[in-house]
Amino acid sequence: MILEIDGIKKSFGGLVALDGALLEVRNNTIVGLIGPNGSGKTTLLNVISGFLVPEGGSIRFNGMDITGFRPFEIARLGLCRTFQLTRLFRRLTVLENMLLASRTQDDSLGSVFISRKKLALHEKADAKRAADILDFLEIGHLGNEYAGSLSGGQQKLLNLGMMLMSEPGMVLLDEPVAGVNPSLANRIFEKILKEKEHRTFLVVEHNVDVLMNFCDYIFVMNRGRIVASGTPDEIQCDETVIEVYLGG
Repeated sequence: MILEIDGIKKSFGGLVALDGALLEVRNNTIVGLIGPNGSGKTTLLNVISGFLVPEGGSIRFNGMDITGFRPFEIARLGLCRTFQLTRLFRRLTVLENMLLASRTQDDSLGSVFISRKKLALHEKADAKRAADILDFLEIGHLGNEYAGSLSGGQQKLLNLGMMLMSEPGMVLLDEPVAGVNPSLANRIFEKILKEKEHRTFLVVEHNVDVLMNFCDYIFVMNRGRIVASGTPDEIQCDETVIEVYLGG
């Protein structure tokens, strides 16, 4: 297992957001996390990625207990995330956004002691990798455009590209196709599917249809707990899932 969540608890005042949530994610899979609004999905992603500290339970990534780690520490271990609202440097170009996401940036202090020639080679390699990823995502022609000028769907693709640029072992995607048309939503997930060979994805998404088409496994949340799990076919026939979404 690349990710193991065991009994995570989190409250906000008197509101229990996570009530012993527990799930496991296998390497090189696309796993969906679904549930009605307020069920705790985004809160769980925030806890896993270090933006919230849990009050109980544990989180293990690649066998390491990362419970309570800070976001940048978790990201450096290869566990990265996106957000519901796309976070880009809107006044920088698409290519510049990609370069800022490179793992090479973590070594910026050490680069003071690297020769100018070696530094130039690093920068050239980053630029080629960024261009290759943008071409893969079919937005290579937008490399010199300002990120703020892109459409919503193009920004989603750029956000995904920035995650890939950081070479994570696992990506947490929070509503990666929210607000985009069905055709583009499928294209985005087709790109994610092609990346499954190299990394693992845990996806929170309200577009249940697209998850059913692309996920290997799905967990269902309700009131801060995992109430059902299985393959897409199993989930669609699960009476508990039907009750959660239709109220019985």
